[in-house]
Amino acid sequence: MLAFRIGFLDITWLDLLDIGIVAVVIYQIYNLVRGSVASRVFVGYLLVYLVYLLVKALGLPLMTTLLEYFISVGALALIIIFQQEIRRFLLLIGKSTNLSNNRLFRRWMYRQASTTDDKPMLRPILETCKTLSSEFSGGLLVLQKNDDLSRFIQSGELLNADVSKQLLLSIFSQYSPLHDGAVIIGDGRIRAARCILPISNDEELPPALGFRHRAALGMSEVTDAAIIAVSEESGRLTLALDGQLFTHLSLSDLGVKLENYLYAPRNGQ
Repeated sequence: MLAFRIGFLDITWLDLLDIGIVAVVIYQIYNLVRGSVASRVFVGYLLVYLVYLLVKALGLPLMTTLLEYFISVGALALIIIFQQEIRRFLLLIGKSTNLSNNRLFRRWMYRQASTTDDKPMLRPILETCKTLSSEFSGGLLVLQKNDDLSRFIQSGELLNADVSKQLLLSIFSQYSPLHDGAVIIGDGRIRAARCILPISNDEELPPALGFRHRAALGMSEVTDAAIIAVSEESGRLTLALDGQLFTHLSLSDLGVKLENYLYAPRNGQ
């Protein structure tokens, strides 16, 4: 195998490939924890490991033994420190591979054609968001894409009603017993109201973002749904997609993002 020597190291093309793959993995992990306190811990631990590799290559047995003990204990410490980031990473993997809860997969598996129009009625939804924003009324709407949301639907009051602006506004009225929690829309219908959503533990969220925004982000971290949060204090429109928040959206921007996210991937299916 072709190899070349740098100082006291013999390097082959497989070594370069190995280094490249590890570099990509480390970069992706850093992106996952970037901006948090855990990122500084990650960088510090990485520097210690690089020092360990250096002293091992130089043949310093005492320092190598000490650093080996530190790294072995540090691995357990990293699991504790990065528990939120590890949880987010595993949820991301689980969400992308959970075929049993994917409606498109079930239809292909059982050759079931869609009996309803899966395309949510965006016009009444956007009109509802416009009114809620102008009246500074809070709102939280979940628009189903592919993932099964049954467990979240069961947490609220089942409705199974047609999507209409009047009904949505009545649900989010401060005098309505259903205004707390989220409305879930799927298969072109309002499936349930007053639903409980998972709360995100992302420490990077600004303190100004309240419960609705954390619930919207938490729901987007565990499902592929699109979640709209309307702020009660400022009337601000926020959209959560795939673990990301898009804040200060205009109504037109909100409509474009929803259209691209919910419908564009299905073109040609």
